[in-house]
Amino acid sequence: MFVRILTGAAALALTSGMAMADYTLHVIHINDMHSRIEPISKYDSTCSTEDNAEGKCFGGVARLATMIGQLRKDLAGENVIVLDAGDQYQGSLMYTTYKGDVEAEFMNKIGFDVMAVGNHEFDDGDAGLLKLIENVSFPVISGNIDVSSTKLLVGKVANHTVLEVGGEKIGIISALATDTAETASPSDAVIFTDEVESLQHDVATLTDQGVNKIIALTHVGVTKDLSIAEKVDGLDAIVGGHSHTLFSNTEEGAMAYPTMVGDVPVVQAYAYSKYVGHLVLTFDDAGTLKSASGDTIVLDGSVAEDPAIVARVAELAGPIEEMKTRVVAESSAEIVGSRDVCRAMECPMGNLVADAMLDRVKDQGIQIAIQNGGGLRASIDAGPVTMGEVLTVLPFQNTLSTFEVTGATIKEALENGVSQIEEGAGRFPQVAGMTFTFDASQPAGSRISDVMVGGEPLVMDKVYGAVSNNYVRNGGDGYKMFRDASNAYDYGPDLADVTAEFLAKNGAYAPYTDGRIKAK
Repeated sequence: MFVRILTGAAALALTSGMAMADYTLHVIHINDMHSRIEPISKYDSTCSTEDNAEGKCFGGVARLATMIGQLRKDLAGENVIVLDAGDQYQGSLMYTTYKGDVEAEFMNKIGFDVMAVGNHEFDDGDAGLLKLIENVSFPVISGNIDVSSTKLLVGKVANHTVLEVGGEKIGIISALATDTAETASPSDAVIFTDEVESLQHDVATLTDQGVNKIIALTHVGVTKDLSIAEKVDGLDAIVGGHSHTLFSNTEEGAMAYPTMVGDVPVVQAYAYSKYVGHLVLTFDDAGTLKSASGDTIVLDGSVAEDPAIVARVAELAGPIEEMKTRVVAESSAEIVGSRDVCRAMECPMGNLVADAMLDRVKDQGIQIAIQNGGGLRASIDAGPVTMGEVLTVLPFQNTLSTFEVTGATIKEALENGVSQIEEGAGRFPQVAGMTFTFDASQPAGSRISDVMVGGEPLVMDKVYGAVSNNYVRNGGDGYKMFRDASNAYDYGPDLADVTAEFLAKNGAYAPYTDGRIKAK
């Protein structure tokens, strides 16, 4: 793959000179909002009112509205579109309480032009996605899902859309991660097709219609986006989501904004409303991309919050404020739960949640706990721990599931857990009651070794008692081997409640790792 990295004003210059007929398009974009309606802390979790007043918080819809409104004002008379690359749903008490009504309300107020379907738009099944589509005033698209056999979505999800901007047609196409059936809850009637083939087909369709400026608005993750940029002919840009990747020309460790794959710029804007992306594309009169530049903009305390939206958010937050602010425990240090850690190695939040699960059912003969890293959605800072923070970490309303499987099945589950570590997949296993080693340099399916349960080597034909969450037990994140487990019970207490109660009974909790997961 040929990837050209650009920074700042040194962005791609595909040709020299500027003809009078050049057309410049400003693409304002976000992705993976995950219901962060209220401001977030530097740990991506709930931010206190006091910290927000002191300018220590980021994002939230009130800041997002201000920034997008300011960009529109600054670019008055220019060609501007506003895109969302998916996953408005799931991640805060706002979604848990209102089930998508709030996200749709604020997206309409901010004024998006197009949204890609994200995997979490299916968290409440086909009905959850339908609710979003019917409640927003703009297209919600995805080209590689066939919903023609569904009861609810047939005719509701377009493959692509065309925007008329400044007298030019801008084609927007889209694709959704094909493992969404494992990471969310679409009905079995939703059929997924290959992302590259689908996008190439939609490019051809739009080209035949005379559209010569085409942007892929995807929810497949940065690794797949880079591959798409290389393999799909006719794309002018990719605006992505799903992997929560930060593109920036000023922040250390970020990917350059844009990152070029050949002549195709690829961008993303992290997640949780912390950043807004601003991609500037200039085309010649034949529709050929001449230059691509821009950057992400951090929505920190220097960005004022829209007062009308602040008032509306406060109104919506009222019924849940008491539960959210209730202090349930104390932590002596930050409990790290960031996705870049918990989807790749043993992490303190993974140990906490897995320990909490196992502690809750240890008197039932349960020996091991497995928690998918993707189910951990934030860190918690040192000091008082509120129920709101716990629910931000564990927002999915998963219940405890107990079941029995053989050692061979446990080994298969662990292999699944580390099979997509290169992609930062959410299936990475955080565990308790057991230890294991993995070697990511080996082929997927043969990476696990030295599995120990209770200090003894794993026995392939022995039956073990296990606990996880109902999502994993029912095959989520690729854990299909647990679907046929014996003596399965999926209706235990809510995982967030279990974790809060475990924290509460441990005094000042001290986060830790102890080497239960080792990498070769």
